[in-house]
Amino acid sequence: MSDDKRKNARVPLDIYLNKYMGGVPYMARAADISQEGVSLARLLEPEKDTRRVGLQFQLPGSEEVIYAEGEVVREWVEAGASRDERSGVRFTLLTQRHRRLIDDYVTRSTQAH
Repeated sequence: MSDDKRKNARVPLDIYLNKYMGGVPYMARAADISQEGVSLARLLEPEKDTRRVGLQFQLPGSEEVIYAEGEVVREWVEAGASRDERSGVRFTLLTQRHRRLIDDYVTRSTQAH
């Protein structure tokens, strides 16, 4: 997800979440989020060529669990000693309420910086 393709601002998001592949949950770690998607670090998940994923997470300061579906649009390996495997997931299905929660979080985080 190069900067020139992004339509919305990304803000840091350091949380663990459930990433569902083939209906099975795997733990992943978010690095940032925008109104369009989320960047994830791969933790413990099998090598699969799955493009469609389910996501389940809570934003900091919120008690509500967000459920989303998404499509993996980019995968890469971070440079450096850790060589983290990362992916960019674009949201494809969100309820209006959950979209609003994400929008509000991104807006508040953008204004705070």
